[in-house]
Amino acid sequence: MMSEPKRLHPAAMIFNIVQAIRQSIFGALPLVILAVGNDAWFYVIIGASVLAALIIIFSVLSWYRYTYLLEEDQIRIHQGILIRKKRTISKHRIQSIDLSQNIIHRIMGLTKVQIETAGSDHRIDAALSAVKMAEGKKLHDQLKYKKQVMEEDEEEGEPTEDVVPVAEAQRKITPKALLVAGSTSGSFGIILGLFGLVFSQFESVIPDRFYNQVTEWLFSQAAQILIVFAIIVLLLLWVLGVLATIIQYWNFTITRYEKELFITRGLLEKKQSTIPLKRIQAVGIKETLIRQPLGLATMYVEIASGEISQNQEMHTLIFPLLRKSQVQSFLQELLPEYQYEIEGMTKLPKKALPYYLFRSAVLPLIATIVIAIMFFEFSWIPLIVTLLAWGYGYFQYKTTGFLLNGKQLLVQSRTLSKDTALVQHKRLQSFKKKQHILHRKQNLATIDTAILNKFMGRHFVVKELPVEEVDKIADWYSYRTDT
Repeated sequence: MMSEPKRLHPAAMIFNIVQAIRQSIFGALPLVILAVGNDAWFYVIIGASVLAALIIIFSVLSWYRYTYLLEEDQIRIHQGILIRKKRTISKHRIQSIDLSQNIIHRIMGLTKVQIETAGSDHRIDAALSAVKMAEGKKLHDQLKYKKQVMEEDEEEGEPTEDVVPVAEAQRKITPKALLVAGSTSGSFGIILGLFGLVFSQFESVIPDRFYNQVTEWLFSQAAQILIVFAIIVLLLLWVLGVLATIIQYWNFTITRYEKELFITRGLLEKKQSTIPLKRIQAVGIKETLIRQPLGLATMYVEIASGEISQNQEMHTLIFPLLRKSQVQSFLQELLPEYQYEIEGMTKLPKKALPYYLFRSAVLPLIATIVIAIMFFEFSWIPLIVTLLAWGYGYFQYKTTGFLLNGKQLLVQSRTLSKDTALVQHKRLQSFKKKQHILHRKQNLATIDTAILNKFMGRHFVVKELPVEEVDKIADWYSYRTDT
């Protein structure tokens, strides 16, 4: 245990400088482009020099004024240059402690320690951006395992000892599965969109003469050459998408302990994260349009997180890719509290189909009518979109359903991807039964249940169910009957 305040490793100054430059560059870029367009290079250089000097001074002072101290039952953090902030985090309020390493961390033998509490404000959490790896592990063990052992020994009246939990089960993704995951992921579309955005800005960045020469050369080529060129570009972008997935999830390993899941992953940036079992609100199985025909799925969990950040993903991934037939065995090993069983699932009645077709195609159908009246020769375009929307609505109808299994609710739905959520009764925060006038005439109703997650809550909605099935779920939710 530490008795004197400590500072972060001096490399933390580098991370502060990089982060400050990253935040400043987007705000300063329009001014730079405007100044360069007016040949005001001198002012750009002066401004950049002053900004760089301020960032360096601020980063050095921030590092010097940042100290942390681990006491018997809490960690104290003091920071701030002009305004001093003193933050105290009790061990008993800590939900997870994650270690991560980027390239600089790994070269210098450092790690980042992310401490997350149960609060809803990420500003009360803590992130030690650069400490020695041994120091990071010491902090992790002292703040996590010591707390658990103290709670158990206090009940028995015995002295406390540091005990490391024993792994109960473990799964690791193979390089072959990771390659398939990258090949079928949606990262290709993201990279294609970024490529298109960058390409669209070329005209304002590169010289007009060079841009015009390239454009004239492209239009002068034969159609076959342009097609080959487009195919090569798409293949390169696809390869970049595969590489991005491999780099992000390399050596992905999930381990089950008595009270938590422990995940390690990453090639260039190695991350270690902890998911306390008591914070898991639901388990999900997601099948994208590409992966579903191949019988592949991704596993994720919804967690009640203390940090709300736009940089976080909506879900917490617990396995990048596995066969649908292996989902049940995966849960039995790592999350035996949940059961994946869809046999006997209640599907939607036939009279629900018109609602799904109408909701999915109402806008393109209106567009088809308007364009047919004003530009009849182009009416086939929105008509095709309408037919595709009807197909989408039909697949939504065929996918949607639910299943009660003891104290667990299974809800299956579709946006573009097929999503199956497993929710335990104790995790449900609310239940609603909704009907409008047409529903009442057709003996239909909609259910709306909600759980907590890192974005304040997630709703599971199943529309156009038979009323008797909705009442069955309501009885199960309120414990009026044993299901």
